[in-house]
Amino acid sequence: MRIFRTVPVASDTPVALTIGNFDGVHLGHQAMLARLVEAAQRLGVPPCVMTFEPHPREFFAPDKAPTRLTSLREKLEWFAQSGIERVQICRFNFAFAKTTAEDFITRILHLGLAARWILVGDDFRFGARRAGDVAMLMQAEARCGFTVNAMPGVAVDGVRVSSTAVRDALAHGDLARARRLLGRPYSISGRVVSGDQLGRKLGCPTANVLMKRNRPPLAGVFAVEVHGIDGGVLPGVASLGVRPTIAHNARPGLEVHLLDFERDIYGAHLKVHFLHKFRDEEKYADVGTLKRQIANDVENARNYFLGANAQRREG
Repeated sequence: MRIFRTVPVASDTPVALTIGNFDGVHLGHQAMLARLVEAAQRLGVPPCVMTFEPHPREFFAPDKAPTRLTSLREKLEWFAQSGIERVQICRFNFAFAKTTAEDFITRILHLGLAARWILVGDDFRFGARRAGDVAMLMQAEARCGFTVNAMPGVAVDGVRVSSTAVRDALAHGDLARARRLLGRPYSISGRVVSGDQLGRKLGCPTANVLMKRNRPPLAGVFAVEVHGIDGGVLPGVASLGVRPTIAHNARPGLEVHLLDFERDIYGAHLKVHFLHKFRDEEKYADVGTLKRQIANDVENARNYFLGANAQRREG
């Protein structure tokens, strides 16, 4: 997969294109990517995704922007797995924000990317002040030589799948609903870095996973599955949050204790799948109370995986 961070004056090849933020790469996004790849194969051109960094709402109102579901790296991994051959990352800054809708169509879509086939959501807006819409894109079809397709949303349990709906499910600890909206367990990826060794001192060594986000969309203690070690999947229990008993005004952190695993894995890049929430974070009176609760969390995780394995055998 080729990644481009500037739009050329003229493209070297025509593409089939879809445009969006794709935060979370949920079932609606996956349906769009699948349709894009099918159209690209039919036309004999590369499938291309245009996305934005940072998210426009992060640029205009960083304090009010929604928390991200996926980092840029995680999105790119999903694009590659979906068969996307090109990704156009548009740097969202003041200059890009001032791009008129007409200039976006002519300079970027038509000349810069040579889009032959375009797929967008039925509520797609673009250009300065969000002046452009699907109807405006369709009016440019004959002049620019592309075909525009508007795709309706995907519904789960009678509700349209959206990044907002996924965030809401995660914020309420409803991992089962988040999984239905995403088509997979929610996950966070990151590299294992050295920490303060507190888990080891409390009898529960943890891998400190460096996250690419300051505001994760969920918090608490969870049963997790961890990918990225020797090509396997390992069970564990994870704490995601600010560790209120031992830290003040701390940045959220992700610490994972792998069950029956003792090897050092510093530097490994892990993907942590969140399967079940046990509890919210709590501030305990002393470290001894915290240590007892951590032992309970580990035992709860063992019981969770024993039950899950029993269900798989019965199924």
